[in-house]
Amino acid sequence: MKKEINFTAIIEKSDDGWYVGQIEEIPEIISQGKTIHELMDNLRDALDLILDNRKKNIMKDYEGKKYITRNLSIKG
Repeated sequence: MKKEINFTAIIEKSDDGWYVGQIEEIPEIISQGKTIHELMDNLRDALDLILDNRKKNIMKDYEGKKYITRNLSIKG
């Protein structure tokens, strides 16, 4: 069973009417949307891209090495 991990989106409405948001826990994730719903979808997409990219980069360090993996659960 996968546990849901929650993040905090900091949202502002810009002068041109767009919503701009940032994930508080991972500040480099910033996006925008015409609506809050669109912004939240865009932040989720950006989070997925960042995490996938980080995973690919770290796995390069383990190429050709023997290693094991374990799931890590975080309880809030």
